Amino acid sequence: MRSLLLLLAFGLAGLAAPAIARPQPPERPAAHTAAAGSRPMPAFLEQLERRTFDYFWDTANPANGLVPDRWPGPSACSIAAVGFALTAYPIGVERGYITRAQAAQRVRVTLRFFAHAPQGPQPAGVTGYQGFFYHFLDMRSGLRTSGSELSTVDTALLLAGVLSDRDYFDRDTPGEREIRTLADAINRRVDWRWASPRAPLVSMGWMPESGFIPHDWQGYDEAMIVYLLALGSPTHAVAPAAWPAWTATYDRTWGRFQGQTYLGFGPLFGYQYSQSWVDFRGIRDTWMRAHDLDYFENSRRATLAQHAYAIANPMGWRGYDQDIWGLTASDGPANYTHFMPPWHLRHFRGYSARGVDIRGGFDDGTLAPTAMVSSIAFAPELVIPSVEALDRRYGRWIYGRYGFVDAFNPSFDYDVPLRTGRLVPGVGWVDNEYLGIDQGPILLMLENYRSGFVWRLMRADPDLRRGLERAGFSGGWLRPARATVR
Repeated sequence: MRSLLLLLAFGLAGLAAPAIARPQPPERPAAHTAAAGSRPMPAFLEQLERRTFDYFWDTANPANGLVPDRWPGPSACSIAAVGFALTAYPIGVERGYITRAQAAQRVRVTLRFFAHAPQGPQPAGVTGYQGFFYHFLDMRSGLRTSGSELSTVDTALLLAGVLSDRDYFDRDTPGEREIRTLADAINRRVDWRWASPRAPLVSMGWMPESGFIPHDWQGYDEAMIVYLLALGSPTHAVAPAAWPAWTATYDRTWGRFQGQTYLGFGPLFGYQYSQSWVDFRGIRDTWMRAHDLDYFENSRRATLAQHAYAIANPMGWRGYDQDIWGLTASDGPANYTHFMPPWHLRHFRGYSARGVDIRGGFDDGTLAPTAMVSSIAFAPELVIPSVEALDRRYGRWIYGRYGFVDAFNPSFDYDVPLRTGRLVPGVGWVDNEYLGIDQGPILLMLENYRSGFVWRLMRADPDLRRGLERAGFSGGWLRPARATVR
């Protein structure tokens, strides 16, 4: 999704929708119910998890369940943010933030919308086509925003949330039966074969004005979830050859960087999105077996490498050290180039993918808290003290109602027009917006570190398991089928 945004020059992220007057959220139970096997977390991380959950609960349109791409906006809905929200609601139940009945009601509203929203090939007046959905939707009407692409990866992230609700709401009541029926209908309608015009690869997306985007998903990046769901589809599955085709370019980014040998992708979101739902610990495909590794350990190494890069700080950015780090796709201060004598240029960007690996990358001194926090399951010994240090040093400016804002840059103090955010004397540039696709992996990975709840829930999903098996994964928890988490 964020890789596709880069290809499209990120022109859609700021699309505006009218502000929505929303009623106050329902009163929430104060009791805290620990998920099974939960480990204790520092008080600050507990607070962060709750505030991040509140982003989804408070900002969603209660009439249709759509979640804004960014807040306070104004903003279009991001369907990927809706996918994260749909998994956030069961987390809220397990943590005692909301009741099961409240969660089920919000989920029903959301799934009813996506199940019944208009689909078709026309460029306007629809929400999707061939079972897929447009990346950005109007928050009120739910219809395609001008210029938005029919996105395969954003639809996959939405589907991951849909399937998590199908697995969680398993009681024999009319309301929960309806959730499962709606979830099945949404999932079964997605025509992955149609989205593979250059089979066996899956296209990044489609536009009614111009047809398929001339780029396919080919590893390694955030789109593992695309292929796993496409392979596991009960109705329109792609051929098993899709996974070897996806992994065929892995060798281009395999190598040693900052003391770690791993399969690289510069921005950390590429390791976090799919693994917010999929537990890759101990299961391997053919490529990983040949490299004596699994994707979870690979992500741990990538996290360690980026942490080491921040300590080395080869570009000399202000603020980088063992506690302050984290490069991913995020907002930035502005598109601006500063000339530093004698012959040195510093290039800054607005929204962009920031990250480093063996190929190099882009780093303009902008740090994103989601890059660090969403890595907690991979390297908690680094992340926990770093998050606490981040709050101590910068929390006054970057931590608020819904946790951490998208990004900040201690090195940027230039008096130029800003894309977003503000300059704080002595601190640098700080953003003033929260992004749904930041909040999602923060929340899901905090809970996965804390209890493994989302991972255990999704292990039992039959379509995800089928996709993993058709991709050639085996070993670990994938051996025996397990009952749905309850």
